[in-house]
Amino acid sequence: MAIAVIVGFSGGCRGGATLAAVTDTAAAPVPPAADPAFTPPGLGRRFGALVIDWVLCLMVARSFADPVRDGWPPVLVLILEYGFFLGLFAQTPGMYLTRLRCVAWADGGRIGLARGLLRGLLLALVVPALIMDEHRRGLHDRLTGAVVTDAPRR
Repeated sequence: MAIAVIVGFSGGCRGGATLAAVTDTAAAPVPPAADPAFTPPGLGRRFGALVIDWVLCLMVARSFADPVRDGWPPVLVLILEYGFFLGLFAQTPGMYLTRLRCVAWADGGRIGLARGLLRGLLLALVVPALIMDEHRRGLHDRLTGAVVTDAPRR
């Protein structure tokens, strides 16, 4: 990111510097909805992220229930994981490891806790994730106004 700073010096004995302008010359990221060149990440990475998240949910659920006997605790943990991590960080741990992000379709920002929980609930139903459009947005993504994108490299 380049930042241009213009500093002017006033004449006289005080010799104080005044800040005339600060300009950020880096281009703001374009939201996916407004980017005609938007290319969604591959399904393999998305599935890999889901598998990682599911294994983590099984491990967490194992601490308070038997996932083999009771099928709902891991699903509940998955819904809560999605709500928390997508709402606050735009990535689940699986998405972090596979370099994916889940952002708002309209503005590219975080989707928030409520939409993260709703997306997790819809994902747990499985069928909405299988109905995709040309941007690989599942029904769970479209109903929550979200899209999975590549995470920026740091």
